[in-house]
Amino acid sequence: MELRRVEELMDLLHACRGARGTACLGGAPVDLHDHALQTAALLRRSRPADKELQVAGLVHGVGQLLRPGDARGHADLAADAVRPLLGERVACLVRLHEAPPVGPPLDDQLTEDVLILRQADESARTAGLDAGVLEDWRTVLELVSTRHARLGAVD
Repeated sequence: MELRRVEELMDLLHACRGARGTACLGGAPVDLHDHALQTAALLRRSRPADKELQVAGLVHGVGQLLRPGDARGHADLAADAVRPLLGERVACLVRLHEAPPVGPPLDDQLTEDVLILRQADESARTAGLDAGVLEDWRTVLELVSTRHARLGAVD
């Protein structure tokens, strides 16, 4: 599945509500919708100017919804789904948030960004924590999508 419109992505993110993902700090599975919002909110606080990193945090778990039960492949699936809409950097961050990269070493900035995303992913597992609402992210998603389209990037 490839996402090509922000509305499609918003629908998918809304569908994450009630879907269970990785265990939260208390041991119970965390709601994927809440986890996405928490991860993005943590990244917004730590890197307020980096909209692509924040969006990567918001969408990093959608692969779990696209192919439930495939824990090992969800990062690749999510990256492939968001690349046409959000660009190569967001897709790369999503892909690498799960495991150490194989192959040529990453540049220092990308390595730092992946580590920050991983930290936010691990910290964003608190059941019941209010991290805002998904609709608050529509403008940011549209900004990243428009920037990607304007650059004419063909990934």
